[in-house]
Amino acid sequence: MMYWDIIEVRSIAPRELAVRFEDGLSGVIYIDLSFCTGVFDPLRNDQMAGSAQVSNGVVVWPNGLDLAPDTMYREIKRSPDRRYNLFR
Repeated sequence: MMYWDIIEVRSIAPRELAVRFEDGLSGVIYIDLSFCTGVFDPLRNDQMAGSAQVSNGVVVWPNGLDLAPDTMYREIKRSPDRRYNLFR
């Protein structure tokens, strides 16, 4: 496993996910509606956005969408409030 592998994800609010990484770093991913276009359009649906799971160290959704854990790790680690906001 890599230190940026995600070992836990849970929905805490519409399009907000709490994540914990292999090395213990944790934070919140906020998925803004402006990000939910193209292949990410299904995440406009709160139920779909909240159905995120971890598979092989990556946040994934039942429809095959995923987010890069290394980018999430970097952005959460450098954020004073341990938050990563996804905007277009």
